[in-house]
Amino acid sequence: MGSNMQRQSVPLLRAESPYVGTGMEKIAARDSGAVVIAKRNGVVDYVDSERIIVKADHHVDGTISREVTADIYSLVKFKRSNQNTCINQRPIVQVGERVRKGQVIADGPCTDRGELALGRNVLVAFMPWRGYNFEDAILVSERLVKDDYYTSIHIEELEIEARDTKLGPEEITRDIPNIGENMLRDLDESGIIRIGAQVKPGSILVGKVTPKGETQLTAEEKLLRAIFGEKAGDVKDASLTCPPGIDGTVVDVQVFTRKGQDKDERSLDIEGMEEEDLRRDLEDEIRILQEQRDERIYELFEGRKLTKDLLEGKEVIVKKGTTLKRDLLTGISTKLLKNAEVSSGNIDIKGEIKEYEQRTERQISILSDIYDEKITKLKQGDELPPGVIKMVKVFVAMKRKLSVGDKMAGRHGNKGVIARILPEEDMPYLPDGTPVEIVLNPLGVPSRMNVGQILE
Repeated sequence: MGSNMQRQSVPLLRAESPYVGTGMEKIAARDSGAVVIAKRNGVVDYVDSERIIVKADHHVDGTISREVTADIYSLVKFKRSNQNTCINQRPIVQVGERVRKGQVIADGPCTDRGELALGRNVLVAFMPWRGYNFEDAILVSERLVKDDYYTSIHIEELEIEARDTKLGPEEITRDIPNIGENMLRDLDESGIIRIGAQVKPGSILVGKVTPKGETQLTAEEKLLRAIFGEKAGDVKDASLTCPPGIDGTVVDVQVFTRKGQDKDERSLDIEGMEEEDLRRDLEDEIRILQEQRDERIYELFEGRKLTKDLLEGKEVIVKKGTTLKRDLLTGISTKLLKNAEVSSGNIDIKGEIKEYEQRTERQISILSDIYDEKITKLKQGDELPPGVIKMVKVFVAMKRKLSVGDKMAGRHGNKGVIARILPEEDMPYLPDGTPVEIVLNPLGVPSRMNVGQILE
């Protein structure tokens, strides 16, 4: 029963791992696929809210591996799940931190530091309260609502299509007949709402006009025709508006254009941002490859003696007979170092350097090819159903607070519905004056024999 309820839980705004755990929380979170896991051992090179870059170790089992690589993990930010809940990943590692293969490096929804965290730790009293918690009903303190303890984010997806009709093509535009400028203030030139706009029921999200046949004109349409000429008469408003019950913020917009059709401003903007992200990833991967190649070259020369002066042009930088230490090496560019002559024992240093450089070049060219492939794919149009010229999807995020009628549950099958939200001052309190946060009915325990909830 407990696990039945756990699958129905909604990801909270702030997850908190349980004080009383089962020991399975880490394993459940890792196997759920909601968290990001390190593919290899390495050191964190860069972290921000959207991606983590890990420099993979090039020492494997005491030998230097010839593979030179960086792992880039892109995090999912505020995406919609199939249940309309919000999927958001947050990094939990810092720059310079060592990570092991299989370690959790970013939290997902319902996880806290890599542990399953479906609810919050709250103070619960088992006692009747004026009959309001009769038959498994639950009383909660207003504090839980005020401090966003059980607040969650829900994302609704709304879509609109512009089709090719018998009377002519529909058009997604900002130019809608008989609509005031105030209603259109959040739309861009293409007629699509900007990200970050606050919307409420009735707000226009995407402007669309559809051609209408020559029908009998009403008196006001005749007047409009007389004033504005033909335009207002031959098309009618078919915009996507916000349905009742949706009140929130626009978090994402996707524009799909049929192959062969010209893309509008908004599509090109979105494409430009995606291209920028891909290029940034490519530049970071190349930078790390070059850093690691230089690192290898320094490792080859470290601790060796120069058998000849190291020159830059005619100037002597390092004298013959000097033992090359790491701090000295880092001040010399690898370009110069390649010409240095050192006591190499039986290692072919020049050959090794050439090998590293060729390997790095090869990997850079592979990365560039992959990047070009992704860009080509990005620039192509989309496969749309027959008759559809363009499709726009708008994602609206809403904050849902705890309210009367919501279902709550513990991990022992002790489920109930919120009957009343009480002010803090009306809640029962402990001897030291601390008010409790939830009041459950004690009669829910003996007949069901799930004493675990009281022990917890």
